[in-house]
Amino acid sequence: MLIGELSRRTGVSSRLLRYYEAQGLLDARRGPNGYRDYAEDSVVTVRQVRALLDAGLTTEVIRSVLPCTRGEELRFDWCAELRSLLDRELTAMDERISTLRHSRDTLFGYLAQP
Repeated sequence: MLIGELSRRTGVSSRLLRYYEAQGLLDARRGPNGYRDYAEDSVVTVRQVRALLDAGLTTEVIRSVLPCTRGEELRFDWCAELRSLLDRELTAMDERISTLRHSRDTLFGYLAQP
């Protein structure tokens, strides 16, 4: 399928689809006319990428996670490396949340001053 069709079926812009391809998250063959040609399973891949982005993962991490995903419901084929990677990501998110809470409390304190 061409990029416009993939965009229509996934609700993701053509620009983002090209970005996913550049990041190594999505594969496309090139036809003789130079147009991108996506396989049918690209729809599922794009939906998986979107779900992983919504979970706060970077495209670099997603590139490592995608080979272990299956289905539109985003299920994983668990291995020690994948669990370890996602555990590290979760720890990093918790640290960022803690830092944001501290910053928020500090700013709130400034605003509470008379």
